[in-house]
Amino acid sequence: MVNKIVARKMYNYINDYVAIDLEMTGVDAGKDKIIEIGAIRIREGKEVDIFTSFVNPGMKLEERIINLTGIQEDDLKDAPYIETVLPDLLDFIGDDIILGHGIIHDYSFIKRAAVYNKLEFEKEGIDTLKIARRFLTSLPGRSLGELCSHYAIPHKAHRAYEDARATSLLYKCLVDEFYSQETAEIFAPYKLIYKVKKQGPITKAQLERLSRMLEEKNLVLDRDIKRLTKNEASRIMDHIRSEGHI
Repeated sequence: MVNKIVARKMYNYINDYVAIDLEMTGVDAGKDKIIEIGAIRIREGKEVDIFTSFVNPGMKLEERIINLTGIQEDDLKDAPYIETVLPDLLDFIGDDIILGHGIIHDYSFIKRAAVYNKLEFEKEGIDTLKIARRFLTSLPGRSLGELCSHYAIPHKAHRAYEDARATSLLYKCLVDEFYSQETAEIFAPYKLIYKVKKQGPITKAQLERLSRMLEEKNLVLDRDIKRLTKNEASRIMDHIRSEGHI
């Protein structure tokens, strides 16, 4: 056992990174919004700095999201919008590799927000879900909560900082148990790819047309109409035309 541990230390694995997690209004990066960000800078395996923020999504939260996260409307009403938070988050991440559980999902939300706000965000990432699926095949599930239970990692689920912290601790457990020269490729960071079409904000003509449609149909939109993109506005208007409701 001692020889195995010593041997592992001979091979380099990523020990400096930013662990990140987001809470969102839903799982679709194309229409859902970020409501909380948690990021932890790790140096030599230790937490050295954190970044946390609520984010005003410009829309009402569904009851299921409130129940899942415990985040309330009052937590978000005075929170900054993503265009205010995002530059600080990207500056915090800097040139680091990012680590997450199902990292491409969180990356897709940040990438979309970055493109919309004309910011660059290209990253390499490490995915603890990918690693767990490779080695922990006998477990009934490999969600973050199930893996935290497996490794006895304290975990308060569905809050951004807590999930980011749990993911970092999970990564250490996976490294300790499975990392070797033969498995190094599984632990290696890889380029994250998520294609985003540039979207402009709702046009003046769309704003006037959608406002008129809502008034005529006596409908109330569950989000700030002025914060819609062109695509979102078009999609909502098409739905109202075809279904007669939102």
